[in-house]
Order: sequence, then structure tokens, then C-alpha cells
Amino acid sequence: MAVMIRVIALVALSLSCMQCRSKKQSGSASSPTQTAAPSNGKLYYQDVTRQAGIHFMHSFGDNELSNLVESVGGGAVFLDYDQDGYLDLYVTSGTYIEGISKGPKPAEPPRNRLYRNLRDGTFEDVTDRAGVGDRGFGMGVTVGDYDNDGYPDIYVSNYGPNVLYHNNGDGTFSDVTARAGVGGKECSVGVVWLDYDKDGLLDLFVGNYIQFDPNYSYYYAPDGFPGPMAYAGEADILYHNRGDGTFEDVTKSMGVFNPAGRAMGVSAADYDGDGYVDIYVANDHMVNYLYHNEGGRQFREIGVPAGVAFNQVGEATTSMAVDFADYNGDGLTDLFVSDDSYCSLYQNQGNGLFKDMSYPAGIAVASGQHVGWAAAFIDYDNDSDLDIFKVNGEIQHLYGQEDQLFENIGKGKFRDVSVQRGAYFLKELVGRGACFGDYDNDGDVDVFIVNLNDKGVLLRNEGGNQNNWLLMQLVGRTSNRDGVGAVVKVSAGGKVQVAQKKSASGYLSQNDPRLHFGLGKSKIAERIEILWPSGKIQVLENIPGGQILTVTEPLDAAGDAR
Repeated sequence: MAVMIRVIALVALSLSCMQCRSKKQSGSASSPTQTAAPSNGKLYYQDVTRQAGIHFMHSFGDNELSNLVESVGGGAVFLDYDQDGYLDLYVTSGTYIEGISKGPKPAEPPRNRLYRNLRDGTFEDVTDRAGVGDRGFGMGVTVGDYDNDGYPDIYVSNYGPNVLYHNNGDGTFSDVTARAGVGGKECSVGVVWLDYDKDGLLDLFVGNYIQFDPNYSYYYAPDGFPGPMAYAGEADILYHNRGDGTFEDVTKSMGVFNPAGRAMGVSAADYDGDGYVDIYVANDHMVNYLYHNEGGRQFREIGVPAGVAFNQVGEATTSMAVDFADYNGDGLTDLFVSDDSYCSLYQNQGNGLFKDMSYPAGIAVASGQHVGWAAAFIDYDNDSDLDIFKVNGEIQHLYGQEDQLFENIGKGKFRDVSVQRGAYFLKELVGRGACFGDYDNDGDVDVFIVNLNDKGVLLRNEGGNQNNWLLMQLVGRTSNRDGVGAVVKVSAGGKVQVAQKKSASGYLSQNDPRLHFGLGKSKIAERIEILWPSGKIQVLENIPGGQILTVTEPLDAAGDAR
């Protein structure tokens, strides 16, 4: 019956849409290791997990999916923890929990893993050496330099107390959760760093899920276990960075207290260009939240009036991933939200309102038969426009689904090109979190995917660097050191691309800390303009492509504008 209702809704939407139609540079560049071009330029993504030496196996502590907590995790992040210029990989796993897990307890408890990039296309497991092998029930992860010491720190969200690992700068981390005051005790899922008050320090938003009761057992038998609306929600938490290694809970005073929420993915970006970072929370089976930042003094929830609380047919869906980007090149920050139906591609109208364009963009129909989890805007082929990579998998059963790659074909439309871009897209896996980044420094976007109770997958992009590219590493000085919240405009070959430096996005994960721009056939970026969170504007001109460019925020008010 639910399927029939969905089909009827989509047909009605289709009919409705048919009726509506009657050389100066501040910074330094590293020399990336170039790799051989693919034998077939159209088969972009290749599974290189085994060759790369990554042996991560996600676990929810059981052999059979038996409750909602087990279905949610886990996440992954690309980070450069040792600051050697190459992306490392941190991945979260669930674990066996007495009273929740129904199968036998494993001899070796699962845990999170840190893989160090050896700069030759392979990784080594340095979890023990680094001291980051949390054995809690891992959900999401976000990375940020909260103390501005030049080394990225790791925050892990768990079912149960969360963990903050401080990077010691020598290849090791210290658990500083208790001192920092950010442990919590809820079922935390999506988490994100942001500087909401522009004081140069990263604050932390923690999205909490449900008040899980393992003894509750009323549900429709084919579902396997109770869904999210069977449990009370949890209020999210906003932590303000005091600047002394500790944080304060400002959830209520800042206007983001909502005990009915059931947060999944969260992300933060300045969608309206007022200079302050806003927060979007994708909730499970209920309205989504958009918290507008009122000048760093307070947030106001405006999801419904802004048009981003429901999908295009008025449903409160099982929302998962969240990503902000300008997909249609109009300079406005749009929003993509994956879910268990048609997904939502919210186009920014420029007046504080969004319009869900998933159907006319060509995404809704192709997504309708899948359950979308991780998703991100990426320029996989470096042609100067943003495509969408979406990871899929069943919710309440270990049933695999194929992942999807939607290519931006211009004029606001996308085409599903998955099966033409690699044999991987024929595999059926139970996907969850994923991170996107250029781990081999060859100029195109690779992917690591977490699969529920299964092996993770590293996909190497074998064709994107046939077009030109630019990677930008931002280093803030007055602003937070990560440059989170900075807005970058790149002009190349007659096109202008606008991107924001974000922390976590997608689903429970975080991407390459460097901003990636595809330049197409252009050999240079004629102009790069950076608006730092501090308000400083920095301009670079005639920057050659094909490089990793490090740009440091100037200390003078005028910046390096020439």
C-alpha cells in the first residue's frame, strides 16, 4: 500500500510538472604525485581497497540486524592528521553491547580505525600507535583544529558517551573528552564543527537521535524492529568553544534546543550570504530543521517557511545526508538531502526560500527505488560543475543496493551515469557513511564508503584528472585556522565557481579539508577571491591549475588584494 501511494504521488507530481511546462600569488604549492591515465577514460571509479591495504570491517556487534541503533552507523573522514600533505583515513565502527546485541559476543571487540597514508597509494593501520581506537558504539565523526595549534583533532559521536581526541602533533592523540566537557550520554549521530560567532574558534554542534529502549517490541513484523517514531526524540547540543580547551553548552541560550528532534546528518554553511554560518539538521521521519544564524547572537529555526522541512510532495521523510553547494552556478548555496524516497535537491531562490527541484532535475525517479544515505556534491570529472554521488542501502534489513552517480549535464539537470562509470556501481552493498577526497593527490575526487556490517570500500578516481583542477588548503590566522566558513570564488575559462569551506557534511562523515575545483580545459584560474570569516578579502590572480595551493589568511585588513 505504501508503495502504491508513493507511485500515485510521483505520477501526480509528474502531471503537475508537465502542466507547468505547456601571476601574483599568496601561498605555496606542493607537487602532487601524478598517476597514469586510465585505459578507458569513461570507467572512472575502481575498487582499490585491497591494493591500498585497507582492511576495515564495520560491525554493529551482531550477525543479524535487530534494532534501530544497529542500523544507523558508521562514518568516515579524510584528514591529514600528521600534516604531511596526504590524506589519512579515520573510520568508525559499532560494537557489541550487552542487552542490545542479540548474537554471541565476538572474541575481538570491534573498534574505530585510523589509517595513515604512506604516499604510494597504500595505507597502514596506526590505530594503536595513535591511540584513537575507541571501542564505543561509533556513529559519526568530524575533524577540526579546535585549539588552532595546526593539527586536526577528532570528535567521535557514539551511542553513549562521545569522544574528543586532541592531536598531540607527534602522531598520537589524547582523550580530552572529560576536560573539554563534550562527552554527553545521548545517542549522538551527526556532528559538525563551525565558528558560529566568528571569534576564531571552532564550536561544536552534536545531532542527537532517539531515546532508545531495548525492551520496546511493538512493530510490524516484516519491518524487523521498531522504527524511529516508536521512541522519544533527543535534543541536539551546541557547544561553545571557550578558547581554553573547554566548551560550554549553549543549546538553550542560542535557540537550538528542540527535544523532539531525531537527528541523522547535519551540516553548516552560510546559505544566505549574510556572513554567518547556519545549521541544517536532517531528521528521521519528521520535519527537518534549518537554524538561521542571527548575527552570531542566536539561531532561529525556519525550516518550514524556508521550504526545506519537507520534500517536494510534502512528506517528512527518513532524511539522511546533508550537503551544501552551488550546483547550478548562480552563486547561491543550494542544498541536497538524501532520504528513503525521491531525495530533495533544494535550489536556493535568493530570497530566503528554497525550491525542491529533485524531480525536474532528474534525480527523483532514479532515486525512488533506493534508500539514500551518504551523499555529496563533487566534481568527479573536473568539468567545472558539481555532480552528486549517492550511497544506498536498505534501512531495516541487510539488503544491498547499488550506489549512484548523477552527472551534472547543465541547465539544472542531472543524469544517472553510474553503470557507465565503473563496475563498482553494479555491486549491491548496504552503504552508510562515506567521505570524498583526493587521497593520492592526482587532482580528482576519490571515495571511501562504509558498509553496514561489511568491508569498507576505497574507490580510486581513474579519469577525473584528464581535465584540469585546483586544490586549495586554507590556513586562517585571524579566522579559525581551518578557515571553516570561508567563501571562495574561482574564475576560470569564463565560469565562476563558488564554494564554502565546511566541516562535516553528507552522512556521519567529513570530506577532504582542501577545496577542490575542476577547471575543465582551463590551464589557469584567472582570479580567486577568498572571503575569510574575519571579513578580510584576499585576491589571487593567474594561478596555474594542476597544483595543491596553500593560502594563508593575511593579517592586514586589506589582505593581499591586487
